[in-house]
Amino acid sequence: MARKDYTFTSESVSEGHPDKICDRISDAVLDFCVEKDSFARVACETFATTNTVVVGGEVGFKSDSDSHALGSEINSLVVNVVKKIGYEQEGFHWNNLKVSNFIHQQSSDISQGVDKDGAGDQGIMFGYAVNETEELMPAPIHYSHLILKSLANARHKKIASSLGPDSKSQLTFKYENGKPVSVESIVLSTQHLDKSLSSQDVKEIVKPYVLEVIPDKWISNKTVWHINPTGKFVIGGPDGDAGLTGRKIIVDTYGGAAPHGGGAFSGKDPTKVDRSAAYISRYLAKNIVAAGVASKCLIQLSYAIGVSEPLSIYVDTYGTGSKYEKKLEEILPKIVDLSPKGIIEKLGLRKPIYEKTAAYGHFGRTPESDGSFSWEKTDLADHITKNL
Repeated sequence: MARKDYTFTSESVSEGHPDKICDRISDAVLDFCVEKDSFARVACETFATTNTVVVGGEVGFKSDSDSHALGSEINSLVVNVVKKIGYEQEGFHWNNLKVSNFIHQQSSDISQGVDKDGAGDQGIMFGYAVNETEELMPAPIHYSHLILKSLANARHKKIASSLGPDSKSQLTFKYENGKPVSVESIVLSTQHLDKSLSSQDVKEIVKPYVLEVIPDKWISNKTVWHINPTGKFVIGGPDGDAGLTGRKIIVDTYGGAAPHGGGAFSGKDPTKVDRSAAYISRYLAKNIVAAGVASKCLIQLSYAIGVSEPLSIYVDTYGTGSKYEKKLEEILPKIVDLSPKGIIEKLGLRKPIYEKTAAYGHFGRTPESDGSFSWEKTDLADHITKNL
């Protein structure tokens, strides 16, 4: 039986975190390629350190001429991403970046299976939803994201101009009877540009933004605050710590509240089921909870490279809707085509919608008019209910 009373912690990192810079560059490359060719195959990795960014990986276009046009355009794209994030410090400045580009043509061994609408790789993917927030996300990761997003918005608007782009947040929630009831501790480390600021000074700056996003009922005078607990945090970003694509997969998903298959998302086109099947799994889990079938749901899908249909589907409602689990495993593949091609068409994934997913989580976001975050819609809920 699942525990009912416990504490649970999740963390988030900002758009200026070294790993998130790399995720965003990789997804910006993906968007750039998809804009050129909606059927582009992309697997882009990024590494960043002091005033240096290295991009590499594989790209496949219908036209070879497109593949040969990726040199200077990619370099400019990298610089623009760093500029938009706001890095203008001595050791990492958009105007001083050395960009090395090692992107090359995709392997024909991979493309031959994908060309037949098969999965781009083998693997397992998970989707999860829980009724702890309106967005049906676990509360610790959801509010950790919102804190950093609020700070970033204030920084970009020059309201909190003394803060830098690099930051991390961490929330510990207390659960009673399986529901979040209070925030036990708040950990927030944020880069600051004014070297004279103390931890207390930074706390006074960030506290209103924290209180703005976390419901009042969950914070009290018993909540423990740790703001910049090591003291000063002036040198941030890749100058302080090297970054790499795909190192924040738990930040990207459910903050550790649910399993993750292991594959990163950023820089991968939707034929890679690491990304697209994780999105459809979240879509299915969220719609099951939105339909009231369960208050908590986990979906697992598995695939083999070059094979179109999933090898297995697993549904776990943690006892909140257990009588429906086997039925759901039967009906979900009939309601939604779970082949890579079917997922791409259902969610509209052949669009340049990926750069904005690279920070503050791929899940729990609001679907937008350009087709981004389509996997967060709950338009399948009634259909699920009718088929049970």
